[in-house]
This record gives sequence, structure tokens and C-alpha cells, in this order.
Amino acid sequence: MTWDIAIKIDRPYGPEVKRTWLKRVIEESLGMEKVAYAEVSLVITSDERIHEINRKYRQVDAPTDVIAFALTEESRGEFVSPPDGILHLGEVVISYPTAVRQASEHYHSVQQELAILIVHGTLHLLGYDHVLPGQARKMRNKERDILEFLKELRQRMR
Repeated sequence: MTWDIAIKIDRPYGPEVKRTWLKRVIEESLGMEKVAYAEVSLVITSDERIHEINRKYRQVDAPTDVIAFALTEESRGEFVSPPDGILHLGEVVISYPTAVRQASEHYHSVQQELAILIVHGTLHLLGYDHVLPGQARKMRNKERDILEFLKELRQRMR
């Protein structure tokens, strides 16, 4: 499996974030969804920046925790191989301050909260949604499966 994963972490969050963990979360999400070749970008940014992005591209004048921008319609449903053989999925943008707040609210680590948001965003890039109850249930089940696998993986790595 070949994945091209670009990660951009805005200042001042770089020292706080384990880049290798972020990459691993994306890799395992893609692997569990049997995506062999893909390109994904991840941005860790501020509440202010994600608010601006949300307003500009989604017409929602509020910050959020995660936004996913799928690059192609081929990433929805059946996978269609592009000419270069790599599925260009898109970009996941996460607000680090929001992840910190949510981690505290849910009594788990920031790394765990980032994993939850990355899995959620990556599944959106792969065509999952949660608008309808059936879609939401399917997406939640996928998220749970991937996050359980990641939890086991982290325990084995200790």
C-alpha cells in the first residue's frame, strides 16, 4: 500500500503534536478501508483559521473541530482509479485548540481526540457521511472499528 500523506502543523502547535501518530492514524484508516494508493493532506490549525475556512467554504460563521474537503467525486462510493493510479482524496483540517478542549471534556488525551477527528475527516474523504440516520450509524461503526484498532496498536507499541 502506498499513501502520500502531507501534514502541515501551524505554529505554535508543532511541539505539541506527534506527527508520526497523525500519519499512522491516516494510514490505518486508509488501510482498514482497503485503499491501496491515495493522497491525503492534513492541516492542524487554530480556531480562528478554521472559523475563516468554515465561513468561506461552507458558509457557516462559526469555528468547528474538523472539516474535510474531498477533491474528487470519485472518492465517493465506488473508487475509480485516476490516470496516475493514485486516488487524490483531499484535505482534513483540524482545530488544535478545539481538540484540546474536547479532549478535556471527554476525559481523554489530546492525541486520542486528534485520532477521533482524523478518522472522522478521513472517512468523509472516503465518501462516508452522517446526514441521515442510516449513514450516521454506518459512519459511527467505521469510526469505532478504526479507533479500537488504533487503541490496540498503541497498547502493543508501549
